[in-house]
Amino acid sequence: MRAISRAIDKFCRKHRRFGIPRLMLYIAIISAVVYVLHLMDRSRTLMSFITFSPDLILQGEVWRLITWVFAPIEGSNIFFVALALYFYYFVGTTLEREWGSGKLTIYMLFGVLLNIIYGFILRYALNTPPIAFVLVPILNSTYLNMSLFFAFAVLFPDHVLRLLFVIPIKAKWLGLLNGAFFAYAIISQLLVGNFVMAFLPLVAILNFFLVCGDDLISLFRPLATHRSSRFTNYRSSAKKQKRGAGSENFRHKCAVCGKTDSDNPDLEFRYCSRCEGYHCFCIEHINNHVHFT
Repeated sequence: MRAISRAIDKFCRKHRRFGIPRLMLYIAIISAVVYVLHLMDRSRTLMSFITFSPDLILQGEVWRLITWVFAPIEGSNIFFVALALYFYYFVGTTLEREWGSGKLTIYMLFGVLLNIIYGFILRYALNTPPIAFVLVPILNSTYLNMSLFFAFAVLFPDHVLRLLFVIPIKAKWLGLLNGAFFAYAIISQLLVGNFVMAFLPLVAILNFFLVCGDDLISLFRPLATHRSSRFTNYRSSAKKQKRGAGSENFRHKCAVCGKTDSDNPDLEFRYCSRCEGYHCFCIEHINNHVHFT
């Protein structure tokens, strides 16, 4: 998983124009429109037209490969739908600013693809009746969107959010709460023998590990392990930057945001031991950057 995560970073660095800018904004808007239309559709014609169905996809209704992402959950409350869509938009756009539109697009594409594969497995490996996918939609984007917050919590663990716009809480604690919800969803479905729904959260978690595995490992890696190599790189790079600075009056400059120790004397700078060469980063981006390889 770590190798896949690094390969994604390398691909995004080489193809900087890849991706859909403001992807989560489009997803939130389309999902909101579909939800409103669903409320007005008493016959459920809309849902039967956009839900995931392997048999109908193979018969030519290929739009179902994408439209299930926007399908609302039956019986969902309008207040919680609005709150969830705003939250997904906020988390998604924040990740896009940090990752770039390319990596966020890959994250969502991986999640959609894994869910589609799982849906076809359910249909043909377990011999699920074709009508079941239309009458009771199996696939929805809830867990996929919620898995975005795992990435947010890993990248910004100390960021303070307002739960229900009132209660201040750090992202890492909300990430643990999110993990507890996923665990509850899996265990509760297993206890009643509903193995089909029990594996849906696992698909979203797998997507998270594939794309964010390297960031997760960096978060839990003991700092002491690389203290010596980082100190060596720090001294060597500081000398190189000082010699190459010329007329610029700084020793350290962040490779992401461009902040220098001259303009920000109280800001801490470090050197990443996992990047090829010697690259300096401020404390805000030492764990949140695309590695140079």
